[in-house]
Amino acid sequence: MDDVESSGVGSSQPGEPSLRDGPSLERIESVFRVYEMQAEDDQLIYYGDPRVHPERAMEELWPAFREAGYEPQLTTRYGEYVIVAEPIGIGVDGIPWTNVTLLLATVVSTLFAGAMWYHIDPIANPTEIWRAWPFTVAILGVLGVHEMGHYVMSRYHNVDASLPYFIPVPTLIGTMGAVIKLKGRMPDRKALFDIGVAGPLAGLVATVVVAVIGLHLPPVTAPQSVVQDPDAIQLQLGYPPLLELLATAFDQPLYRDDPATAVNPVVIGAWVGMFVTFLNLIPVGQLDGGHILRAMTGEFHETIAALVPGALFLLAGYLYYVADYGGQAVFVWVFWGFLTAVLAAAGAARPVTDERLGTGRLVIGLVTFGLGLLCFMPVPLELVQ
Repeated sequence: MDDVESSGVGSSQPGEPSLRDGPSLERIESVFRVYEMQAEDDQLIYYGDPRVHPERAMEELWPAFREAGYEPQLTTRYGEYVIVAEPIGIGVDGIPWTNVTLLLATVVSTLFAGAMWYHIDPIANPTEIWRAWPFTVAILGVLGVHEMGHYVMSRYHNVDASLPYFIPVPTLIGTMGAVIKLKGRMPDRKALFDIGVAGPLAGLVATVVVAVIGLHLPPVTAPQSVVQDPDAIQLQLGYPPLLELLATAFDQPLYRDDPATAVNPVVIGAWVGMFVTFLNLIPVGQLDGGHILRAMTGEFHETIAALVPGALFLLAGYLYYVADYGGQAVFVWVFWGFLTAVLAAAGAARPVTDERLGTGRLVIGLVTFGLGLLCFMPVPLELVQ
């Protein structure tokens, strides 16, 4: 290996990276001929040429780098192949101010939105919006538990993940949901499956708890001034089968036929949890359902994912041309039809080790998709004047 040049082999300062921290050069050279090595900032960098197909080389080297505490990536610089290895950062380093700030902003936005579900005017009576705290707890609870399911399972599989980022938006529920950011590649199909399925299942448990609590809370009655207003617009929610089953099991009404009475806003939090569960389980791309399907079926997932946008467009067409629903119900599925087309084109995550799942996980995956169907509602919401 006389042709190898190196710089930064040793650490000149405590805490700085050293090439000795990475895999042995002999291990790397078995599939990637190295002619220059560097340690820059917190990265280990290897210039060279793959001795086998680049993907095969990284599949061989990935476990060695992971054992050394690094996440490798094969890229090119100035036309040369380069392995860039960054230290794995598992866990939270310091106070995540961005996450905290977004969470506080989402608390405010959901209180503001929730006040309207309680028939409180947040503009005329801003000091009264605190009374919507059960709605805020319900919304943030189902969304937060969903994302923490992903986070905990990511930690279990040593995949670097951020804490949840809540998204405050002035909508009917005050938020566009929450996300976590995954860094690096998935080790194998098991990790891909476990991380993908943990969010929907954890979120669904929280959703059922919130639904049962909300169904036992008193309904909300609209003021007579609103009921008698000829210009008032009524928002009708579609109820998914799971919520219907829970209402029947606990003998609690959903007040469909009474325009002046509605379920407690906490139930709306459960409704959001179910709708989010269904949307996340749509089996395309980087959605939870896409991760689960990719882990279960391997490359065959592309065939299934390609059919999803068409199915959603067909649903939108049926609602508009056959069932004669208005624009709100149709727009939801047209929007998701275009979004899933983009996600399907981008593709799903590709694990480093692409071995088949065991029977147990396959069964859990099928059950999870079945639970997702119980959260489906063809007409999520409709405005009636």
